[in-house]
Amino acid sequence: MEDFNSWRDLLNPEFYIKMGGFWLILFIVFAETGLFVGFFLPGDSLLFVSGIYAVEIIKETFGSTGSDFLDTTLLATGVAIAAVIGNEVGYYFGRKTGPALYKRPDSMLFKKKYLYQAHDFFEKHGALAIIMARFLPVVRTFTPIVAGIVKMDKKEFLRDNIIGGVLWSFLLIFAGHYLDKLFMEQFGINLKEKLEYIIIVIVLVTTLPVIIKFAFGKKEDFSKYENKDFE
Repeated sequence: MEDFNSWRDLLNPEFYIKMGGFWLILFIVFAETGLFVGFFLPGDSLLFVSGIYAVEIIKETFGSTGSDFLDTTLLATGVAIAAVIGNEVGYYFGRKTGPALYKRPDSMLFKKKYLYQAHDFFEKHGALAIIMARFLPVVRTFTPIVAGIVKMDKKEFLRDNIIGGVLWSFLLIFAGHYLDKLFMEQFGINLKEKLEYIIIVIVLVTTLPVIIKFAFGKKEDFSKYENKDFE
């Protein structure tokens, strides 16, 4: 188990993997949407790095199956389930108490602008937003809440939630696992020794759309939501 040395550890996926392993990974994935305060935690990078450590994670938790593929599948399945449950909690939270969020003052962990952006994203892309949002930091935290607020059909939400959760978890975890093997076998490069660079690349790639939106997109007029009735 690793010690907590600085706040930078909170942004380091390897810290969570070595500190809490399988169960902490599942909790973080759940918290990112289920508790809607986890948007500052590593998401995409956590899954990718978890894929690199998949065999070790499953071995320490349940004992190895003897197959890299099965170990990685078990990890991805667990993450997918946690992701789906998290989104469902966010959705039902939105249906029950979501409208009040638009009147809630900003705090360190909650910014109304994120909710507004997720609402615009949902309106623009419709049901597909539930799947697409999985791959966008911050947006994926608030999209299920918005889906609940606008009372998206429960069955449709569950369908898109499952598709998005499975795609997100399996793509990133399997990419991490098999790219690690590929680089080791073909180039003799151990990705575990290059995690800092990998995390930076993943963060840049996944947040680039958001950065471009803020830097070059037109300024959003969020006042249109101030008196809107979301009941």
